[in-house]
Amino acid sequence: MRNTNRQWRLKRFPDGLPSEDDWALVEGAIPEPGEAEFLVRAIYLSVDPYMRGRISPQQNYAAGVGLDDVMQGGAVGEIVRSNHPDFAVGELVENIGFGWQDFAVLGAPGTTKVDPALGPISAYLSYLGMPGLTAYFGITEVGQVKPGDTVVISAASGAVGQVAGQVALALGGHPIAVAGTDEKLAWCRELGYEAGINHATTPDLVAALAETCPNGIDVYFDNTAGPIHDAVMQNLALNARIIICGLISQAATFGQPDIGARYLRNLLVARARMQGMLVFDWADRYETARAQLAAWAKAGTLRHREDVLVGIEHMPEAFLRLLTGRNFGKQLVQVAEPPAGAT
Repeated sequence: MRNTNRQWRLKRFPDGLPSEDDWALVEGAIPEPGEAEFLVRAIYLSVDPYMRGRISPQQNYAAGVGLDDVMQGGAVGEIVRSNHPDFAVGELVENIGFGWQDFAVLGAPGTTKVDPALGPISAYLSYLGMPGLTAYFGITEVGQVKPGDTVVISAASGAVGQVAGQVALALGGHPIAVAGTDEKLAWCRELGYEAGINHATTPDLVAALAETCPNGIDVYFDNTAGPIHDAVMQNLALNARIIICGLISQAATFGQPDIGARYLRNLLVARARMQGMLVFDWADRYETARAQLAAWAKAGTLRHREDVLVGIEHMPEAFLRLLTGRNFGKQLVQVAEPPAGAT
């Protein structure tokens, strides 16, 4: 085990798209757990789109990262010291508040025990974790997908999108992928997406969606905002549901006014509903959803792809890959080897 704790700390709030120089990698002492706490060694660290909002001085739905603070982020790791009767040394856990570091002292609140029998331990940061749960509740609760629905999903090959499409398919929907490369669209078709649109090479997204969805779009899972959202709003079916999950297209203009066309009349005519979602609103149902996602994966009806960099020094690079669409699947950074028997 390492004898120091490497941490990525925020040096400055980015103006527009972040750069790797916005963080500094520092080394310090490994912390000691207090009463009812435990020390966890990270194995996989996560980067996710929501983190862009956490490195802004603007008010957000959760507390942000202050200057010289450890960068926020989730992790899967192994307990190496424990002062908590319910968390034993050697157990694997996941916690969204771990941070970009090798070691963190955690408590029971916010910590989930990882069950390797449900799937790979890294899956607790992808289809068995926040991205998969977001997809599940977005499709089932907010989108209320039913058989026959046309379901358009942006960033369709990403951590949330790849699961959302497969959940929609399991419920009898017809998922349509929007992604930025032909390679990503090919992966979506392997997952069961019925069609795909490359937003980076399609000159007229409005027309492309109209051709692909001739009866309109019943459900839109919005992971991006921006031009894709605008094109969908001009192709709504009657009683459409729009799920506002992510705004990654605005990563380079975060904090600036989101100026564009207003489609209130489209909502009115279609009698459509637009709703923002945060997965935390269904925290009391995580285990039920996780069991269903694991069952689908074991049956082969839910597949996922990960994009893994190795080494904590790659954390800012991994985050920028995500923000600029260069990742393919759930973006992770592996910082240590899993214990024997855990994959």
